Amino acid sequence: MTFFNDSKDTLNQVYLNDWNYAFENKNTPLAKRFGEEFDRSLHLANDTQRGNTEIITLSDRNYDYLSWKRLEEQPDILRVQLLYPIYPGQSFQVNATYQILLPNARFTKNGVTRSQEYLLRHWYLSYCNYQNGWKTYSNKDLDDLYLAYADYKINFIFPKGYFLYSDLNVTSSTDFNGVQQALLEGKSRKDLQIHLLKRERFIRYRTDNGTLVTDIIDRKLPELKTILVVDRIEQFLKERLGQYPHEKILVSEASYRKNPVYGLNQLPSFIRPFPDEFQFDISLLKSLSHQYLTNTLAIDPRKERWVLDGIQTYLMMEYVDQYYPNMKLAGNLSKVWGVRSYHFSQMEFNEQYPFFAMYMARRNNDQALTTPSDSLVRFNEKIANRYKAGVGLKYLDSYVQDSTYMPFSIKTFYEQFQLENVSERDFLSLLERNTKKDIDWFQKDYLTTRKRIDYRIKKVVKTEDSLFVTLKNKERNRFPITLSTIKNDSLVNQYWLDSIQNISTIAIPNNGEDKLVLNYDKIIPEFNQRDNWKSLKGFFFNNKPFKFKFFKDTEDPYYNQVFYVPTVDFNVYDGVAPGLRINNKALLSRNFLYDLRPAYSFKEKSMVGAGRLAYTHFFQDQNLNSINYGISGSTFHFAPNSRFYTITPFLRFRFRDPVDFRSNKIQVLTFRNINVARSGNVPDDTDPDYSVLNARYTFSNSDAIRWFNWNIDGQAAQNFSKLSFTLNYRKLMQDNRQFTFRFFAGKFLHNDTNSDFFSYALDRPTDYLFDFNYLGRSEDSGIFSQQLIIAEGGFKSVLDDPFANDFMLTTNYGYSIWRWVEAYADLGLLRNEQESTRFVYDSGIRLNLVQDYFELYFPVYSNNGWEIAQPNYPERIRFIVTLSPRTLFSLFTRKWF
Repeated sequence: MTFFNDSKDTLNQVYLNDWNYAFENKNTPLAKRFGEEFDRSLHLANDTQRGNTEIITLSDRNYDYLSWKRLEEQPDILRVQLLYPIYPGQSFQVNATYQILLPNARFTKNGVTRSQEYLLRHWYLSYCNYQNGWKTYSNKDLDDLYLAYADYKINFIFPKGYFLYSDLNVTSSTDFNGVQQALLEGKSRKDLQIHLLKRERFIRYRTDNGTLVTDIIDRKLPELKTILVVDRIEQFLKERLGQYPHEKILVSEASYRKNPVYGLNQLPSFIRPFPDEFQFDISLLKSLSHQYLTNTLAIDPRKERWVLDGIQTYLMMEYVDQYYPNMKLAGNLSKVWGVRSYHFSQMEFNEQYPFFAMYMARRNNDQALTTPSDSLVRFNEKIANRYKAGVGLKYLDSYVQDSTYMPFSIKTFYEQFQLENVSERDFLSLLERNTKKDIDWFQKDYLTTRKRIDYRIKKVVKTEDSLFVTLKNKERNRFPITLSTIKNDSLVNQYWLDSIQNISTIAIPNNGEDKLVLNYDKIIPEFNQRDNWKSLKGFFFNNKPFKFKFFKDTEDPYYNQVFYVPTVDFNVYDGVAPGLRINNKALLSRNFLYDLRPAYSFKEKSMVGAGRLAYTHFFQDQNLNSINYGISGSTFHFAPNSRFYTITPFLRFRFRDPVDFRSNKIQVLTFRNINVARSGNVPDDTDPDYSVLNARYTFSNSDAIRWFNWNIDGQAAQNFSKLSFTLNYRKLMQDNRQFTFRFFAGKFLHNDTNSDFFSYALDRPTDYLFDFNYLGRSEDSGIFSQQLIIAEGGFKSVLDDPFANDFMLTTNYGYSIWRWVEAYADLGLLRNEQESTRFVYDSGIRLNLVQDYFELYFPVYSNNGWEIAQPNYPERIRFIVTLSPRTLFSLFTRKWF
């Protein structure tokens, strides 16, 4: 490997990428990233499934051995000490002999597949890029290996029975002694792809722009139609970018699956709403445009990736506008009865880009476009920031009001810097030179900050010939906005406004329009579009009618949307309780939410249910992330013919790192006042009505490998006050065994109660705050009494006198025996007033089928003795079960946010 020092620096060391080594153990940056995203696959893999690199020798051109070392925090980067310095303009050669074990392809879609096919990418040693310093980026499954352009010659030897596909040129090939040999060559290349497959899956298409080699194929499309689509995409990219500089380009389905077109087109093919041609077209366009850009523009793919993402997304939007102008976001579903009335079914296909960008902004999880890609949360890295970058270019293009501005700028940038080192500054300078308008806001606000775009029309004063429109810039920033006048649902005029810092009144001609609309074309990624219009007819012209829709929908700014969905609740006393959930939760989050869930208990023949009203204030770039306050209530039955009611006002503060969004460190401070009323069979020794003031601080910092949280909880009521501390720790060890530890300490500060209703419990808390989802809250026998909720003491065995009205200290331990089979043990001290302190314990076997969601506990030995040998043992088995679909769904979505 020959390195040319084209910098002005004298180099005494060189750095090599060894990204294959990123799979070697459980502590590499790649393994840690998987853990942050709650993915255990790499941690649980055995050695044969992992990648590894064994360096045999490294020497210079004189074959003198070179000393080398893996970086401590980046073991997939090698630092090689030179015997002689490399001066500017000189070259240096490393001769490397090394052996690699490829990883299983299930981790990153690269490596060895289950059928022993080989998808080779990032497998070889390569020089790190040197641009004002070495760019030593570790493999984090972002496909952003930063290489300088290089000439390659690869003598590739592989078994017969395999087919080789590559974007390099095969200059010669021979067969001998049961093996095949191919000489691959390429000039001015970056990342290489080689596929060794057991059958011919790739198809070659000859176009005016070179040869396309791809296995992205739709068998349902006629061959002629496929050829026409390929030719159309190639011509489009040639017109919009320029001539591709290499003879051949490889686009694989494996790469597409890592970065697909997210949305409805990811549904299974039998329910996919898009025509086959469009599905194939948009998939190939995304993959092909990605390869065009990454193969020919040497921009920093980790720190300046927004440039490539922005250009690619912009091109996709332009392509759809040109060839599929009537394509809806819901595809053919937009014509189906029952679906076509939904607002999302009427959205244009290209409206998904600002929608998904805004999805994270509404959750206060958006990140600046200039954030390095390895610092982005998964949803931003895969979707939101890519789309926001493209929408930004579309926004800028519209603002300049020159139809040739952005196409010319992008094509000039591609042709001018093709196969050269380039930076975001080069692209921004080109955008500035090609317009006389001030676009400083784009670079300083849109790209580098999280500032919101949010305007509203405050009022309109009409005169005979003019409209005096007062606008408010709710965020007080510099983003321009459009004001459009509408008559008979048609656009009359549109004005770009770029000088409104707070509140301004402008005058426009009055031509008898019906309506004024901000951001009419929805090109601008505005935070809230529900207050963007004013009717110019009638007195109550802005009263929005109510619109009731099943399940959910995207926001419709012209209606007050109310969503409803059937629900089914269940507990022993209410039985199956069907109901209706009524809320205003659209697909984009809102600050104010209501959620009402009335239901009917067939068993008790009465209404039950719950409800919640809440408002959330979000804060940007602060440790305090949000303040949430409101009121909630519920009423169900806790025993036969016995009902409870709760009314709970609450105030919650949520804290997180304002810079590192990938950090799972969360702090929550909650205040609430739980007011409970009970009727029916209420024990005589407890007051049926009571109120508890509760304050709780919770700290959590968890991932797939290490689960850690603790909380301090204080409660005060008329007859008692208490303080408790709970700590949970769970660690997946290097040998893939899991260790679990929990600690609980609770102490009454004063206690004037006459029963154990408010006491600490070892195994089954009374839940006087009605926080837990007990299926049989008052059961003391039968299957529902065996439901386990890990709280307070956390014991699994049912012991005599399990309550404590003074203090309780317990520890709960668990350790894996084999896979999901674990041993557990609980130890504790508890004391009641007027009694001595007692020592309690239990132990047994835990089947950890789905952590925290479905578990079984089999007691073995405790204060009760050998429980496994005692009568009615099945009644001693405990279980944890979660029936909430929302809770189960969070198992799969948590790694995205």
